[in-house]
Amino acid sequence: MKTYSFTKEERLKSRKLIETLFRDGKAFSVFPYRVIYMPVELPTQKYPVQVGFSAGSRHFPRAVDRNRVKRLGREAWRLQKQPLHDHLRQQSRQIAVFLIYTDKKIAPFTTLHRKISVILERLKELT
Repeated sequence: MKTYSFTKEERLKSRKLIETLFRDGKAFSVFPYRVIYMPVELPTQKYPVQVGFSAGSRHFPRAVDRNRVKRLGREAWRLQKQPLHDHLRQQSRQIAVFLIYTDKKIAPFTTLHRKISVILERLKELT
């Protein structure tokens, strides 16, 4: 398994799982992200985390801006996810995470990289 990859199996795509996550999941905020997470049994045992990213059309009416925000978030996650994966594997746990971008402007990658690292540390503490 490649360490710095973000494969199809790691993406949160199941509509049922997303609905359950929003209904029953726990949440916290690390500006500019709202993080919703929940321990789950994922269909694949290979990856302990499935993650989804979102940016609202209210703040970003143009699709290119929404796509850029999500792309930057995914890249920051991809580069830093390994410690969380290792922690969850040691405890034999799996979680689903959804990150919603709440700022009105596109933050630079360095800022998002730092915020994602804070989110990953918090998720490690909470699970």
